[in-house]
Amino acid sequence: MASDKTLNAKNLAALGADRLAELLMEMVAGDAAAKRLLRLELASRSGGGDVAAEIRKRLAAIAKSRSFVDWHKVRSLAADLDMQRSAILKHVATASPGDAFDLLWRLLELAPSIYERCDDSNGTVGSIFTEALNDLGIMAAQARPNIRMLADRVEAAVFANDYGQFDGVIGLMAPALGDEGLAMLKARFEELAATPAKSKVDDRKVIGISTRGPVYQEDFEARYKARRIQSALTDIADALGDADGYAARYSDEERTNPAIAANIAERLLGAHRPEDAMAALKLAEANYHNGRHWPDWHRVWIDTLDAMGQAEEAQNARRTIFERDLNAEYLRAHLKRLPDFDDEEAETGALTYVRDHADFHRALNFLMDWPAHGLAADLVLARHGELDGDQYWLLTPSAEALEQSHPLAATLILRSMIDFSLDRAKSKRYVHAARHLQTCLYLARRIDAFGEHCDHDAYVAKLKAGHGRKSGFWDA
Repeated sequence: MASDKTLNAKNLAALGADRLAELLMEMVAGDAAAKRLLRLELASRSGGGDVAAEIRKRLAAIAKSRSFVDWHKVRSLAADLDMQRSAILKHVATASPGDAFDLLWRLLELAPSIYERCDDSNGTVGSIFTEALNDLGIMAAQARPNIRMLADRVEAAVFANDYGQFDGVIGLMAPALGDEGLAMLKARFEELAATPAKSKVDDRKVIGISTRGPVYQEDFEARYKARRIQSALTDIADALGDADGYAARYSDEERTNPAIAANIAERLLGAHRPEDAMAALKLAEANYHNGRHWPDWHRVWIDTLDAMGQAEEAQNARRTIFERDLNAEYLRAHLKRLPDFDDEEAETGALTYVRDHADFHRALNFLMDWPAHGLAADLVLARHGELDGDQYWLLTPSAEALEQSHPLAATLILRSMIDFSLDRAKSKRYVHAARHLQTCLYLARRIDAFGEHCDHDAYVAKLKAGHGRKSGFWDA
């Protein structure tokens, strides 16, 4: 039975409301954040309206602030923003979804002024805005805002998205906008796209110099606006399920980019048009083979082959990518589609292929992750001369995983890291190397035969002969 002195809700309640109130006042003295939280709780007694008023007041105060927030104060700012976000959802949303929607939008509109005066290199503040944006999408469905007013807000958000706070806003607002609102937005952005920028020939500000000559601010802003418009139109096409509308946003040259071709083809597949998807992919096929990495293109290519009923070609493509890149995802997909029992034989053959792969460390990494620890140990024993002791991020966990069932292989891995540290005089690694040597001593007791390799005592003697003066290692 818990003591009446144990700190829990029941014992605290026994102190009585008056005493608890006194303690709270003492605790929040000098703590502005705690005071704001208590004010929100007090305001909630009168319903969501009073809480909404408190939140508006706080958001207005944050918007007016101009002081720079150092990195060590960013968490406090993020906590304040999150407190307002949580209060909106907890106290305002249930009583007035419309007010909650409006407050969340106002919170997101604070992003530019906040980012301009704080160091958010660790993304603490950004994560709050991401959550608020997701909350906004949920609240839009409940609030059912006026479609025209919502379209106005979304349009403004597209051009005010300098810090990514409104990324994906069109897709999030699509259910609330409906086909009518999306069509309205589409017409607006198409009109903007068709409207040429007015040139101010007499007053053009140079903001940079390129190989093509001066870079004018006006031209830069025009290109920036055009990209925003194109992005909005592609998002609208996605929201409407309009694959052709999505594709139309890209020029013929852009469609030869494998990443863009894959995006177009994926949408055509979603519209059950595999032949059109393949045609879109083939426009970029030459560029796919130019040596760069285009993972989405090949993934969609294989999905398209499957959709066209070309299962054998799709399987061959999966196997090719696996063998080329040692890609476990494609091997698993290949094996999954094989008949029962055939998959076991194919897996054995594939893992043997990995074991014999020219790139030792990629092969080791694959076999450890699969997992196929027996083959990984065989790889180490057969090709131990290829171990690169500098790759500790791979070798350390590999040795740990092999210790119990394959102590000799684990020992050879550990020795490679010890040798690298001492041969290259990597003094910062001596502590780790010394720990590895202790592990080798432990493993030596479980190794029946070292074969072509020297035993532990001989290995230590060799280290002392070559590195006896490196006290940082021996004294570690």
